[in-house]
Amino acid sequence: VVKSIPLKGHTEAVFAVDAICLSDEPDLNLLIASAASDSTVRIWSRHGSEAKCVEILQFGNGFVMDVCLSFLPGSNVPILACAGDDCKISLFIQQNGQFQKTLILPGHEDWIRGVEWAVCGEDLFLASCAQDCLIRIWKVCTKSKRLPETEDDSIKLKENVFTVKDADTSYAVSLESVLAGHENWVYAVHWQPSFSKDGSMQQPMRILSASMDKTVIIWEPDKESGVWLEQASVRVGEVGGNTLGFFDCQFSPDGSMIIAHAFHGALHLWKQSTVNKKEWTPEVVISGHFNSVEDVKWDPEGEFIISVGSDQTTRLFAPWKRKEETEVTWHEIARPQVHGYDLRCLAMIGRFEFVSGADEKVLRVFRAPKNFVENFSNITGIPMEKLCSHSSDLPEGATVPALGLSNKAVFEGDMAVQPDEDEESFNTISNQYPEIYFQPLILTEPPPEDHLLQNTLWPEIQKLYGHGYEIFCVACNNSNTVIASACKASKKEHAAIILWSTTSWKKLQSLSFHNLTVTQLAFSPDDRFLLAVSRDRNWSLWRKQDSSESGPVFTCCAYTDKNTAVHGRIIWSCDWTPDSKYFITGSRDKKVIIWGQCDLSVITEGNMLDSIKPCSTVLDAGDSVTAVGISRVLTPDGRYIVAVGLENGKIILYTWKQSGKEPALADWTTSVQIDNSQSHALAVKRLCWRHHAGRAGHNDENSSKWLQLASCGADHSVKIFNVNRFAL
Repeated sequence: VVKSIPLKGHTEAVFAVDAICLSDEPDLNLLIASAASDSTVRIWSRHGSEAKCVEILQFGNGFVMDVCLSFLPGSNVPILACAGDDCKISLFIQQNGQFQKTLILPGHEDWIRGVEWAVCGEDLFLASCAQDCLIRIWKVCTKSKRLPETEDDSIKLKENVFTVKDADTSYAVSLESVLAGHENWVYAVHWQPSFSKDGSMQQPMRILSASMDKTVIIWEPDKESGVWLEQASVRVGEVGGNTLGFFDCQFSPDGSMIIAHAFHGALHLWKQSTVNKKEWTPEVVISGHFNSVEDVKWDPEGEFIISVGSDQTTRLFAPWKRKEETEVTWHEIARPQVHGYDLRCLAMIGRFEFVSGADEKVLRVFRAPKNFVENFSNITGIPMEKLCSHSSDLPEGATVPALGLSNKAVFEGDMAVQPDEDEESFNTISNQYPEIYFQPLILTEPPPEDHLLQNTLWPEIQKLYGHGYEIFCVACNNSNTVIASACKASKKEHAAIILWSTTSWKKLQSLSFHNLTVTQLAFSPDDRFLLAVSRDRNWSLWRKQDSSESGPVFTCCAYTDKNTAVHGRIIWSCDWTPDSKYFITGSRDKKVIIWGQCDLSVITEGNMLDSIKPCSTVLDAGDSVTAVGISRVLTPDGRYIVAVGLENGKIILYTWKQSGKEPALADWTTSVQIDNSQSHALAVKRLCWRHHAGRAGHNDENSSKWLQLASCGADHSVKIFNVNRFAL
């Protein structure tokens, strides 16, 4: 159990905090400093399980960007460094239990973003970084009380001297070095952590800095001259995508690895090579969306999932099968689409093809390139022959042209020839901004972030124009011949569902019925019906007539209206049972209902309207229902497995089976509520069951036991749950 104590007092966002131990037992006495956008720095003390605010330092209209605490050399007097937006570092020293402003260190010419102390032998060093692209290192040492030397013409650095009354000692602060190497704001600077050696703490003289110029640099003093130099610059080329630079960085405890995180939440990890210490190589690291995930789908074979989110990316996750190891872990292995609009929905069209909709009027269709299929085969261990029969016709990859927005296919002959190392490669503008960033790489493990951004795009093969507003939902039928889509709408004419052919990409039909946005579309597993649910609190059911030459024709065969509606609020989600007999709807009014032709003895093909009624009692889910999904595989005793996702992030599994002609409450059983630590922290956006029993990436002996449920939520996460169908 983790014990936590909230420190309440700041009235605005807190952006920096630091602490030091005042006694040898770390759990007893802590001194904590925190800076917030209320222009104050608060000092807190913690004794055992009690914590209180002991002092407030006011900074008027200014902000403190970072704080760091340490002890003055050779004493137990705390010293606090505050990095200000006035381009100055303020040093406070605790005397008589209060922090006194003792010294101001000028020098930086823009906001100071980070400060950090390091104790090295008898001296104390402070590293600071700022938006003036520079890093400064300051040295604090005790000043001996020897007599001033009279004649001394040697050039000396200016020293600032201050005296601590309690300890009766003088200290000198001088500027040790200025490090210039970054070309943009430096956001973070950190010392390599100290380590214990022969009973004493050793502080390595190494600094790590992260900047908006998309680089992370390691600095060390030269062995002979003592001048600080750029030792290993891990310059990460983040090309393509809407990327900014790095926000923060950190050494691992032994200094052999560094991690940095970019502005868009992506983590980057590098490891020092054991042979050549100057070489750092990217490592596999966790990744995911950095904004609400709006939709997730399994591929038809159940071997990977694709998700889209408000972070304007489409990401593909698959199980990584390491050689000679049983462990299977899921990783992002491709980012097929990096867009300029928030993505809203997607549908798989067969195995390596999908259509996605964003906050724009166009649907875009993507197909996997050859490089992806090869790498997918390497990472998941599925042989190439099983995946793709005609890989020779496929493009190698995709790239986004300098001023374009669409992923353009790159074929084998298009790839730029890399210039020789010794040639002057930056002599022309065209070399600095190559037309094609894509470089095919053979992967055997999940790719790092910079590779995901520029080398894993899928070519866009089609755009579908026809909607008047932002696309809201899309679905594809099971034979992969028809796509249905709908957009945001506040009038009937915009709320029409458009059907498209996947062979000619032409518009087949426009289905007009609803008055407001259609929120989800679902084709029945046998492809005979299309179900739509809407913000107007109704659903509509469309039956496929005999196909004409241009393609199938759908007509409305059942619906609810003001008089027959059961839901009183927006219907967010719908799904079908695997036998196409029933469908389910879930709404903001907390109700979940299963519909169908309940009395199967009186089926009349002509008049379906009256025969489709609620077949289940109304299930109260306890909170707004935002997603529903029915498994394609039943429980061993033939019950449907229903997953319900709620606005509070919870996911509940129910089973249902019709017992008699009349709906009965006993038909429902609550099987499992996924516990809070595993469910989402915010609204569940979509639930999607894997079509087959078994677990992706596993060759299970008893594969019929497991089902897999993928979910995505507004808490930026995509989750996959293993469900034991025998335990339901």
